[in-house]
Amino acid sequence: MNTTLLMLCTVVGLLGLLVVVLGVLPAPPPTQARPPGVLRLRVRAYRSQFSRKRQLLALGGLVLGVLAWLVTGWFVAVIAVPIAAIGLPVLLVKGTENETIERLEALETWTRSLSGLIVSGAGMEQAIAASLSSSPGAIKEQVSMLIARINARWATSAALQGFADDLNDPTADLVVAHLLLAEKQRGPGLVNALDDLAQIVFDEVRVRRQIETDRAKPRVSVRIITIVTLALLAVIPFVGEFMKPYQTFFGQVALFVWLTLYVVLLGWLGRITVGKPTPRILENPFDSAHENSAHGKVA
Repeated sequence: MNTTLLMLCTVVGLLGLLVVVLGVLPAPPPTQARPPGVLRLRVRAYRSQFSRKRQLLALGGLVLGVLAWLVTGWFVAVIAVPIAAIGLPVLLVKGTENETIERLEALETWTRSLSGLIVSGAGMEQAIAASLSSSPGAIKEQVSMLIARINARWATSAALQGFADDLNDPTADLVVAHLLLAEKQRGPGLVNALDDLAQIVFDEVRVRRQIETDRAKPRVSVRIITIVTLALLAVIPFVGEFMKPYQTFFGQVALFVWLTLYVVLLGWLGRITVGKPTPRILENPFDSAHENSAHGKVA
């Protein structure tokens, strides 16, 4: 009876603690005159990463962990299951590099199309508007937004800066930078520059595909190891005499330590398969494009 009461009190206490945490994390940071310190910035970054979806996953994992504890008697499940619920989507994610590569391929096609339209005698703004019909699907939305900004009487330079921000890629910045230069200094050299840029983007796509193929191998290994490990952990409490030493208090503490180290190694293996983003050359942190659109001259 005392054991059952202690377990129920522990469950209620953990649920209450989680409710308090969920109530604190989404709170907006207070506005202060002085700049925030390093610790406060890290807390804000953590809050932004711990989204509502992750909070719900943590809550569901806690409930499942408590049920697993009540059924098997392994209290380590109360901690392990919520952590697994939050960490599994991170370990099993495939990444967005393939989408980036498809967007660059579409940018190469669009750049060649734009070059052909300019050769036929159209101005840059007219060529951009005419390129929408032949724009690949991967960047059609961004091209549509670019044309909408120009039609809304944005300055051409501001509209192009917004186009670069929408694509959010250093290679795309290179194309937009040439368009920005051509917008300021109109001349016949834009066609050759666009053709050269299209070839550069083509080579960039080829190299990125090769790198992504090499990175995909350890990423698949991480997913396989994670799935197999989860299957084994689900069976361990029911194995019987073989896992009996882990049913003790110190045995479960040791198991938790080993699982923590195991998860850290899996996370490290997953991180090395993700490349560091290349800094953009047209990064616009202060949203100056929008300000320029309001005050700039119509091209």
